Amino acid sequence: MYLYSLDPPKNPNVLDEPAKAGRKIFQREGCAGCHTPPLYTNNKLTLARGFVPKQPPSTLDILPLTVGTDPGLALQTRKGTGYYKVPSLKGVWYRGHYLHEGAATSLEELFNPRRTSTDYVSDGWLPPGEKARPIQGHEFGLKLPAIEREQLIAFLKTL
Repeated sequence: MYLYSLDPPKNPNVLDEPAKAGRKIFQREGCAGCHTPPLYTNNKLTLARGFVPKQPPSTLDILPLTVGTDPGLALQTRKGTGYYKVPSLKGVWYRGHYLHEGAATSLEELFNPRRTSTDYVSDGWLPPGEKARPIQGHEFGLKLPAIEREQLIAFLKTL
């Protein structure tokens, strides 16, 4: 009860002109299909990369697509189901460590087109002995022009 009584931190990011332009990009690019306002999630499940369900339970609301993130947590753990839940983007500005395995440390890194390159040096964790590795998955928005990526990030920070 105590935790539910706490208010989230006040968002310092304002819906200025770049953020308003980013909201239009969010709509145009179809982001709201999975991250549906006002909660910025559709509360559905997506398939982990490489997971093909034999006969999914009819009670699950599943999108027939994968965002391609690391399937380790969904497939290679004791509680792994093969699915990931579409996360809410509310408060995404203060959460950090994005994608299902937490490989991207900031929204800027998440939307950096270089992150899928094999020689990419992440701002975050690297496995022991590795100097670089690609951050796979959720490639939506990576092909946007730089200014539109900045505007999209500005909007996301207002949520």
